[in-house]
Amino acid sequence: MITGRTQAKLDTARENIGNNTVAVLSDAASLTDIDELADRVKAEFGTIDALFINAGITRFIPFESMTEEVYDELLTINTKGPYFTVQRLTPLLNAGSSVVFTTSIANRVGIPMLNAYAASKAALRSMTRSLARELLPKKIRVNAVSPGPIDTGIMDRSMPAEAAEQTKAQMSQQIPMLRFGDPLEVAKAAAFLAFDATYTTGAEFPVDGGGSQI
Repeated sequence: MITGRTQAKLDTARENIGNNTVAVLSDAASLTDIDELADRVKAEFGTIDALFINAGITRFIPFESMTEEVYDELLTINTKGPYFTVQRLTPLLNAGSSVVFTTSIANRVGIPMLNAYAASKAALRSMTRSLARELLPKKIRVNAVSPGPIDTGIMDRSMPAEAAEQTKAQMSQQIPMLRFGDPLEVAKAAAFLAFDATYTTGAEFPVDGGGSQI
């Protein structure tokens, strides 16, 4: 099952993944949608073995220009939504299952104009540790994948074209591997944490071209 806020994109993703995919229109910022999602998961599957919390937004805004509206939007989608998604879906997670959050290199490295975004992802990093401890009695592992710059197109959608290209070029030069990552590289790391890392919980796995490590 996949979720998203845009029906057209959900339809495209379902076609790419395959006909067995259940695509659900759901907004991570809405607790009503999260409740309905939990009901849908229970109806479709009964129980699940992995929950990948990947919904998130980015806003490139200097600290002095940040508004309460944008700050609330970032924290609601990037932090509040994930928290309550896990809360509502935990009863459906099997023993031995796992939760994987998506944090960011920004929670470890200061990046200009990403201060509120970084705070939201740092909260997820802390949440990973706390929930890993709290869900241990249920035999549920909780980890996080921490991407660096990934070529998802989010910058192109959230910034003017020229600014997006300039930002991507600058960010690539700051990464030891001198390139953006591919979404598939993040997906492989998330799948490893979800299914194969059976003796790992509370950890954050960097997928950042060495940006936060060397």
